[in-house]
Order: sequence, then structure tokens, then C-alpha cells
Amino acid sequence: MPEALIFELSKPGRKGYSLRGLDVPRKGLSEIIPDKLLRKTPPALPEVSENEIVRHYHRLSAMNYHVDKGIYPLGSCTMKYNPKINERVSRLGGFLNIHPLAPAEAVQGALRLMWELAEYLKEISGMHAVHLQPSAGAQGEFTGMMIVRRYHEDKGDPREIVLMPDSAHGTNPASSVLAGYKTLPVKSAEDGTISLEDLKAKLTDRVAAIMITNPNTLGLFERNIKEVSELMHRAGALVYMDGANLNAALGYIKTAEMGVDVMHFNLHKTFSTPHGGGGPGSGPVGVVKDLEPYLPVPRVIKDGDRFYLSWDFPKSIGKVHSFYGNFNVFIKAYTFIRMAGAEGLKRMSEDAVINANYIRVGLQGVYDLHYPGVCTHEVVFAATNLLRDYGIKTLDVAKRLLDLGFHAPTVYFPLIVHEALMIEPTENESKETLDAFIGAMKQIAREAKENPEVLKQAPTNTPVRRLDEVKAAKDLNVRWIPKEQGA
Repeated sequence: MPEALIFELSKPGRKGYSLRGLDVPRKGLSEIIPDKLLRKTPPALPEVSENEIVRHYHRLSAMNYHVDKGIYPLGSCTMKYNPKINERVSRLGGFLNIHPLAPAEAVQGALRLMWELAEYLKEISGMHAVHLQPSAGAQGEFTGMMIVRRYHEDKGDPREIVLMPDSAHGTNPASSVLAGYKTLPVKSAEDGTISLEDLKAKLTDRVAAIMITNPNTLGLFERNIKEVSELMHRAGALVYMDGANLNAALGYIKTAEMGVDVMHFNLHKTFSTPHGGGGPGSGPVGVVKDLEPYLPVPRVIKDGDRFYLSWDFPKSIGKVHSFYGNFNVFIKAYTFIRMAGAEGLKRMSEDAVINANYIRVGLQGVYDLHYPGVCTHEVVFAATNLLRDYGIKTLDVAKRLLDLGFHAPTVYFPLIVHEALMIEPTENESKETLDAFIGAMKQIAREAKENPEVLKQAPTNTPVRRLDEVKAAKDLNVRWIPKEQGA
């Protein structure tokens, strides 16, 4: 049954703790804080005992599905296992007990870690310089596009359009618009990669850049990436690469060698730091030499054996986040890279690609596959055959997976695939886990034929069943307020 809200467990007078009696003179609140700053009514906070709080959140945690519980096949999300050594290192006192405003002399270890992490990312990507400050993938995109804007403005050639493959992540056009650009879609060719013909038709002197994800969101490597880069550079435009799918290519490609000018990494994807409910994220940005002057500030500078922060970069786009980024995430990603080493990272990508192709082969012929052939780290199926033959939608498949003990894959994305099911198993899953997932997907396909109502009613084993998504979209209400306080 559904768990009650913490507010619904509230009873007046219940407390989780009691204060000792005063040993100093009592003062009224208005004697300490001006009346104009005091609330007129008490805050709507729940009154519950300590054991009720513990039980409530323990019950909620038991309902949760997470990477420590099972396969989390969200495509383009890289929901990989978070090694516990990362957590142990991030909790060392030397890291926990420092402050971002401490003088450089007092935080040499932290600055060294940041500098070395940036060096590792440079080596992995081939980029000339890396800055760690952006604290999410989308913020990394925005930072990269602001660098693109500053670069063109500095040349006296401001431009207004960013080209966007029709398979792009939704954050890509949003980041471009936020940076002041208009976006123009570029069609995919029949093989799922960028159409060079459409690109050439839309490439003008008004175009500032193209935003590419490689491998793309169909799980396909953009085999014409060098030609795309040459076309862009010939037109005076730049190439931005979304690093969301970098998990497929470590040790095999260097983005700089593909002609990429600016990119972001997702430490919370490729480099195993927790994300989703376990965040926060981190989206470092890498650039070629010509774009280095525009990176954010401050930057970690190495001077002999010492490290310091410098703001002395007059062409910088400035700060994009408070302080220096999500430092605790840096520690975890640094630990992951050091533990894996170059060969381990390469093997990681190999296993991720093998696992995705194992699922591709296992489900081919059961679900539609609009772009057949070898994929990279993820595979995009479609439930169009089930919809056509039995009236079963992708959403029904996803809901039924919950009943069978699996988290659903990404659904209805990329948008160019009707009834899409985007599956990314990552490198962590065993053959037994992959077989179990494939078996569940095959069972659902059989049920679509033999008993479709089971799928249409799913999920039936979860604490909350199907929500009224239309009402949620039209009447979004995410704040609980007691009735006596009104809406």
C-alpha cells in the first residue's frame, strides 16, 4: 500500500527531541529578531516522533529502485555501479574538513586533485585544456556554448545559429538558446547518422557551431564525424561534442582527433559518480588551444610543486558556479580513474559495448529495430510491432517491467524513433542479469499477444500504480499545504 506523507503522520505535540531547561534568562523572540521579520503563523512542519521518522524513511528507502539493487537500463544515462571505494575516499577527513575559502596553502591536496583530474580528462579526450567548474551536464553544455559565443564575438564575427542533429539530447537546444542562439535541426540519414547533404544545405556564415553527441542517441557512431568537422571549420564554425555517451569510446577515440573544438564530460555517467537521486553531477568542459582563454575562472595553476587559484584571465566567460564546482564529485571520479587505469577504462568501454550488443541480438526480432547492425553502448528498440498488432504501447511495456522487478529503460526517446525503448546496460551487468532482462522483455512480448490486458493494467505490484499523467501535466502540484492554511 502507498506510504503516507510525512505531513499526514503529523500529530500536534509529537516531538523527536526535547530541549533541556534554560540556564540563561528567557527572552521573547521579538526581543532578538525584529517583528517585521517574524512569521505571523507557524511553519507547516510535521510533528512526529523520532521512531516514526526513522520508520517512514526506512519504508520509503525499501521501495526505492537503485543501482545497488539491480540493472538500471536507462538509455543515454549510463546508470553504472558506484564503487564504494569512491565513497570511502571522498569521506577522508582531509577532504571533508576543508572550506573553499581557505587559503591555497591550506588546501594543497584538494588543488592537486583538481589539477590532476583535469590532466586525466585531457589525456582521455586529447583536449588542450579542461575546466571542472560546471556542475551538471547541461551546465557544461551552457558553459561550452558561452565559450563559443565569446570566441566568435572576440573575432568580431558574432553568429546566431547552432545546428542540432534531430537525434540530439533535449538539453542541447535548451543550452544553445540560453546562450543566446537560435537552433536549426539537421536531419539524420537512413543509417541514423547525420545527413551530410542536409548539413551542407544549412551551413552558412550565420552558423556558430554544431552540437554533436558521438556515439549518438541511437547508439551509433557518427562515422562521418571528421567530414562534419571539416565542413564546419571551413565555414568558420565550431564543433561541440556532448560527452554523454563517452562510456562507449574510452581508449578508442580522442575527441580532439575527430575535430571537436569544445566538449563536456559527465563525471556522473562515464566516471561512476552517483547521479539521479544520488547526485549531484559534474560537467567539466574541455577545449582546444584557441578556446582556452575563454574558460571559466578561477583556474588551478601548478607552479613547481605548489598549486594556486588564478582569476587572471581577462577573456574568460567568468564563473558559472559558486566556488570551484562539486568538489566531492571530483574526488569520486578521480578515485575511479586511478583505480581503473588506462587499460581498465578501455576494458570498461569494451564491456559496455558488448553488453549492449548482447541485448540487441537477444531481442532482435522480438521488438522492432529501425537501425539494425552493431550498436555501441546502447540500443534503441521500438514497440511499434506490439502497437500495430496488439495495441500495446511502449509505456505499457515499461510499466510491466516494473512488475517483473526491473527498472524501465528510457522511453519515447530519441524522438525520431516512434515508440522508442532506449536500453543501456553499462559494463557492470553480468550475463545472468542480461539474460534475465532479455527474458522479461520476451515475456512481455508474449503477453502482448496472449493477454494484453495484463500489460494495460500494469503495474500491479508497485506501491503506486498508474498515475493520471494528463492531470499531473495540467495541474502540477508538488507542494503539500495543510488544508487549514489554504492553497
